[in-house]
Amino acid sequence: MTSSARIAATADVDDRATIGDGAVVWHLAQVREDAVVGPECTIGRGAYIGAGVRLGARVKVQNLAQVYEPAVVEDGVFVGPAAVLTNDVRPRAITPGGALKGAADWDPVGVAVRTGASIGARAVCVAPVTVGRWAMVAAGAVVTRDVPDHALVVGVPARQVGWVGRSGSSLAADGEHWVCPRTGERYELGENGLRPLAAG
Repeated sequence: MTSSARIAATADVDDRATIGDGAVVWHLAQVREDAVVGPECTIGRGAYIGAGVRLGARVKVQNLAQVYEPAVVEDGVFVGPAAVLTNDVRPRAITPGGALKGAADWDPVGVAVRTGASIGARAVCVAPVTVGRWAMVAAGAVVTRDVPDHALVVGVPARQVGWVGRSGSSLAADGEHWVCPRTGERYELGENGLRPLAAG
């Protein structure tokens, strides 16, 4: 933990967690052992960051969001209020023999959220999935398959309905390219989704 981090007295931050410079952890949030919260992150009221979860720089995890291990969340990601990043493909409380399941009875799988992506309020990302760079998952969506870079996905299960730019605005088609109406930035379709064209 660093001296420049601000941690509410009512937050539960394990001594083995790493909290970056300028990070803020609000009331009733829990950050588990071996989690890494990068610099300038904000962890909202009542949010949960699981053991060993990795958050990059300037990530916002809003109130009551739950990020379960072994999630990896890259720089500049937004995780909306009450959103959930799961980690169990076949959740059960007990074994087939009726015994209470413990840590040795399952293999957690993680969600990866790439740079700049946004996960809307109450959305659920069902592991193992990857949400691409600058993609946007609409509020209440349930993501069950990978989301391409810059894709806008909505619904249950989530389906792609468009493209978004780095500003978060929906992109407009312009011939073979896509254009952000807010910034004028232009994009082209690449192997993993849209990518911005080089300026000039």
